Amino acid sequence: MWLSGFFFLLILVLQIVMAVFGYILEPTPKHYESDDKLQKFNSDPKKFKIGIGLALIEHFCVITLAIMLFFVTRPYNMLLGIILIIFRVTEGAIQVYIEKYYWGLLKIAKRYSVSSGVEKDSLMDSYRNILHTKSSRFSFAMICWSIGTLAFSIVLVTYGVALPFIGWIGIVASILIGFANGMKLVKPNVKAYQTLSSISGLLAILFEVLIGISLMFFPPS
Repeated sequence: MWLSGFFFLLILVLQIVMAVFGYILEPTPKHYESDDKLQKFNSDPKKFKIGIGLALIEHFCVITLAIMLFFVTRPYNMLLGIILIIFRVTEGAIQVYIEKYYWGLLKIAKRYSVSSGVEKDSLMDSYRNILHTKSSRFSFAMICWSIGTLAFSIVLVTYGVALPFIGWIGIVASILIGFANGMKLVKPNVKAYQTLSSISGLLAILFEVLIGISLMFFPPS
């Protein structure tokens, strides 16, 4: 349980550091409308590579956490433990697969810096296509996160593995994130998605900080 709590917090720290190195976790409209990010990738390719390296570590931490949580959950409810491990491992695997395409942005950035005219427009279109692909697959990963987290949160509330209110935060966050990302896939231009995504994202961070601290320092007896 201590290790599970540690990995919850480690994943959050890695996501912050990834962002510092310029990694795009979830593309937003500003990434599609400007080539600033693409030019930064080319100006500091080492930083880009470190960002992807950190992202891969984060994704494998998600998979490792899912395996540990299965063993935490199994004594209380085997079915919910199976749901948890299936969907959270799938979440991590989707994220790892995404990096294969994200890596291609570095090659595009290098060509973009020395191109002009039609070729430059074509490279910008390729950049946007990769971001669109990453965005849609990220949404699928987040839906997997929501299902796996919902299963784990039900265990927290039902069997008293942690303080019940932490489980309820997880339940609300997982439902909202699942709904927001489902909305994004069905109607990607709906403005309400951004608001709902921000609220659910903050709740998810709150849940993971609290459950991480709880499992590390206040594990159930």
